[in-house]
Amino acid sequence: MSSVVVVGAGLAGLRTAEALRREGWAGGITVVGEEVHMPYTRPPLSKRILLAGGGHEEVALRLRPSTHETRWLLGRRVAHADLDSRLLTLGDGTKLPYDGLVVATGVRPRRLPASVGGPRAVLRTIDDAAALSRRLSPGARVAVIGAGFIGCEVAAAAIARGCRVTVVALDRVPMRVPLGTTVGEELRRRHRDAGVDFRLGTSVTAVDDGGVVLADGARVDADVVVEAIGSAPATGWLEGNGLDLTDGVVCDGTLRVQGRPGVVAVGDVARFPNALYDPVPRRIEHWQTAVDTSAHAAATLVGDLTGEPVDAPFGTVPTFWSDQGVVSVRSVGQPGIADEVAVLEGDLSGEAAVGYRRDGQLVGVVLLGMPKSLGPYLRTLTTELASARG
Repeated sequence: MSSVVVVGAGLAGLRTAEALRREGWAGGITVVGEEVHMPYTRPPLSKRILLAGGGHEEVALRLRPSTHETRWLLGRRVAHADLDSRLLTLGDGTKLPYDGLVVATGVRPRRLPASVGGPRAVLRTIDDAAALSRRLSPGARVAVIGAGFIGCEVAAAAIARGCRVTVVALDRVPMRVPLGTTVGEELRRRHRDAGVDFRLGTSVTAVDDGGVVLADGARVDADVVVEAIGSAPATGWLEGNGLDLTDGVVCDGTLRVQGRPGVVAVGDVARFPNALYDPVPRRIEHWQTAVDTSAHAAATLVGDLTGEPVDAPFGTVPTFWSDQGVVSVRSVGQPGIADEVAVLEGDLSGEAAVGYRRDGQLVGVVLLGMPKSLGPYLRTLTTELASARG
């Protein structure tokens, strides 16, 4: 009987396996995951788990019932894929053939060079979060390297736990790339008022047991150093197949991997054109996008395997949220591609809706507070994008 292998046991992998069943796939499904845990949701790791502790049971995803069994190979790593032979090799040498393949390996934390040295925590897994939470004791000195979403969420959680926090980053404004300078400056003000010390526009040259050393020779004393400098797609296992892996796995408009029938990619690792925006392939590291790509990719894959190809292009309006203690940030669309930013309503220093436009077209909206406005702005943006694409 034909079989599908899903590589990656996170949200995207789980939801794709479930969507395959909804699409009528009755063949075998095997999900391979490096972690020993069944799938869980990651956004609470930098929020609830850091604040209150907890384990897998607090973040486990509900598995939807199915009349067909799914096989789970957890704590196992795919070392290499031969796409021409449709064969996976696991880290222990086990060979795993497949008829259909789902690439759902997500991302890994980016790391500073090993030469920087010193003990550095990262936050990607439930085990990372639980270990870090235990170290956030009142009065602890915490240095966070990186001022993106994870870095600022860690800083907010540490402040709430009574720690003394310093954020160090190359960018001169927190979250500049995804949100722009205007919103980034306001978020820095709020975090600073809450007690976070920022050392921006500088890099870390060394880490030791007592803290970090900056490029100008200054030192930040710390009991805990957290590295939050972004993420990199987990694609090493796909090397040698002639794929473009420069930033994730390039997909066509149906989420097939470079147009290959029987191979799809989903979630953070997928770089795809968004039919509601433009033909430029981009990766989108958001929870909702993992869910949305899973449903579409499953339909594409089942169509390929049953000889009834699906060629409907995938389009989505991405959404995400970030709770940072000092403010709850919600976003719809793709603000990172905008060339113009302006407040649509409210006051930037309080609650506000901020619009992001590219060539005059609204491409995203970021809300500082205003949770009830998320739905209306999502509908407005979706309508405007669909109208612009004709």
